[in-house]
Amino acid sequence: MESRVTQAVATFESGYTCAQAVFVTYADLFGMDRETALKLSSPMGGGVGRMREICGVVSAMALLAGLKEGNTDPENEAGREQIYVLTRKLADKFKEKNHSIICRELLGIEGMEESAKPSARTKEYYESRPCSRLVADASEIIEEMLSES
Repeated sequence: MESRVTQAVATFESGYTCAQAVFVTYADLFGMDRETALKLSSPMGGGVGRMREICGVVSAMALLAGLKEGNTDPENEAGREQIYVLTRKLADKFKEKNHSIICRELLGIEGMEESAKPSARTKEYYESRPCSRLVADASEIIEEMLSES
């Protein structure tokens, strides 16, 4: 598979959320169309609804894991465990690189944002945040996961 890391970063830097950038870059590999992928991942940005909780790229990795190996049978305990193991593995790899999966910790801010209104996307915005690098890190992890098929 040709790497899509640059594409994911460019998608983020064109104005999409971190979660959307990662998710939409790979969702087509699992049969999902672009519009559905963007809609599904849109609330995950900003650490879920700009609450600065789990980083949007980590949420996107979990959603992609679900598309790849998600459990659809409520009685399949082994299947449920398998997707949880995969999700933890992805989060652990991200944490190894970035020391956290929590948005506010990655951004160096305290608590939840007062407003749900997104910050203006300016050159300064992109330069002052680690988000482009985090999108790249998550994309590399996703590509590693996909190559393990």
